[in-house]
Amino acid sequence: MLTVASDIEVLARFGRALADPIRCRILLALRQAPAYPADLADALDVSRTRLSNHLACLRDCGLVVTIPDGRRTRYELADERLGHALDDLRTAVVAVERDRTCADADDKGCC
Repeated sequence: MLTVASDIEVLARFGRALADPIRCRILLALRQAPAYPADLADALDVSRTRLSNHLACLRDCGLVVTIPDGRRTRYELADERLGHALDDLRTAVVAVERDRTCADADDKGCC
């Protein structure tokens, strides 16, 4: 059970980062390889302004870092363990969804 305030805050920041599909797509892209904002914007088909706002959120959450590269700035995951955590979280959710059963599924359209 989480009782330490910092543990709860860390998970809340991670949850806030994952709450937006664009930020999820950014994290998954950076899991593959570091990238420049312009390249990410093109790959994800979002405006550079919108991408910049999402990158700022991810930086504030402590999930991505900037690496100066000449006149450009490259983004990457703050820690390689985040990539593993994203993989583990994604596969755990998929496994739970496959195992989920609900007695009311047919009547209520849930699950």
